[in-house]
Amino acid sequence: MSQVKTALKIDAKLGECPRWDEQTQTLFWVDIDNFRLNQFDPKTGTNKVLQLDEEIGCFALREKGGFVAGLRSGYVTIDSLEGGITPIADPEADKDWQRFNDGRCDAAGRFIAGTLNPRKDAYSGHFYSLDQGTVKKLVGENWTSNGLAFSPDSKTLYYSDTPQHKIFACDYDLDTGTVGESRIFAEFPLGWGRPDGASVDADGNYWSALYGGGRVVQLNPQGEIINTIAVPAKNPTMVAFGGSDLKTLYITTTKAGSEEEAEQYPLSGSIFAVEVEVAGAVEPRYKGE
Repeated sequence: MSQVKTALKIDAKLGECPRWDEQTQTLFWVDIDNFRLNQFDPKTGTNKVLQLDEEIGCFALREKGGFVAGLRSGYVTIDSLEGGITPIADPEADKDWQRFNDGRCDAAGRFIAGTLNPRKDAYSGHFYSLDQGTVKKLVGENWTSNGLAFSPDSKTLYYSDTPQHKIFACDYDLDTGTVGESRIFAEFPLGWGRPDGASVDADGNYWSALYGGGRVVQLNPQGEIINTIAVPAKNPTMVAFGGSDLKTLYITTTKAGSEEEAEQYPLSGSIFAVEVEVAGAVEPRYKGE
């Protein structure tokens, strides 16, 4: 395991959803609370920004170019970093206090994104599946829908509810886009951090960023921790595999929440990178309009 390095020194308020684009060899990512979609080029060190008018929780690249995304106002498409936003649907139009949070595409090109309830007064967060413009409720009843990832054979869907400190797994039917009953995959005690965004490597191991724990953990398919990476920020939020061989693990983080934390973790909000032994996989793209 190589040393964790600072890939992009930046003061992201809530860095999230890193996505490697194998075509451009760049990393797209969001700063949710600053309403920004970013494109980071590791070769040049440059970071381009699309400034939005609302939170962008997650996105995926589209086969036709541009992005599909989950904003506070619902599912949209985004033409490019120059803009061009087209609404698709808002499955939670009756809950204006909620917003989309974590998501990605399955291997069939459906965009699956989950919502969160910042009030923490009900388990009203759910994952929704967007398939060719049609939305259906998929899985959930969470405070904060997070950690969405799929096993390499697409037969298992993973997700987490961050405030509950739990990661769940359920059977997934790629042909129909349906899920089975959720079961607990892993649970973390107080002090370890809360399971935030995640990704799965080519061997089927689940990598979870532990928010508040200053670490990323690698769990095998049985839910056992087999590796831990210390991160130079208290609040890592998500991971993505990138680089030409997909063996660079990128880690997004949040800005320090207090003066004491800022002194201890002066690089909070930056994107970090570490070379790992097992590669990830190319992210599927959205196949809808």
